[in-house]
Amino acid sequence: MSHDLDDATARAEIVRVGRSLFERGYVHATAGNISVRLADGYLITPTDACLGLLDPQRLARLDAEGRQVDGDRASKTIVLHRRIYEASAATPQPARCIIHTHSTHLVACSLQHGDAEELLPPITPYFVMKVGRVPHIGYRRPGAPEAAEAVADAIARYAHDGRAIRAVMLARLGPNVWHDSPAAAMAVLEELEETARLWLLAKPAPLGQEQIEELRQQFGARW
Repeated sequence: MSHDLDDATARAEIVRVGRSLFERGYVHATAGNISVRLADGYLITPTDACLGLLDPQRLARLDAEGRQVDGDRASKTIVLHRRIYEASAATPQPARCIIHTHSTHLVACSLQHGDAEELLPPITPYFVMKVGRVPHIGYRRPGAPEAAEAVADAIARYAHDGRAIRAVMLARLGPNVWHDSPAAAMAVLEELEETARLWLLAKPAPLGQEQIEELRQQFGARW
């Protein structure tokens, strides 16, 4: 059975989630974007749009090949988003909605961590269960095709190791998170940003392997 949202529902949810993220400070100015994969294409927030002031009828509509067919000009990040949709499709955690932000605490972690392979250690059980490992993708300019390929490679690599992911961190820019719907993707982002905030505040020791294995056994965590 298809889990794709219909066009009207997807538009309404993108607007609702965008406003919620903006009002709570997860995005600012015209930073960030949201996309949804439809049965026959994609919706994505327009370039330079404020997520707090989206008009559902002006969202960019693209066909299955990524060609724009309606709405304001699509964000340049559609190239990256399409690669995430494609690369995650065969994994246990396929993307149907992707949210990208420049969330403060996550970017601060990236600035501190430099060339770290992963953004955050497993410091809380809900980070392990609800988010999982977050590859830290080396810096490329915004919109660079090399970034899209690096993200696709990370998705494939982690899936091959039995650790399907639903988030990546673009160094110095921000996270891309994905799930079945805008609401579910927003929940992943919230957990990820909270984990980054806790890490910056406390620098706690990570959970041990025995504790992580218990989360795998009891809750199906993919760490």
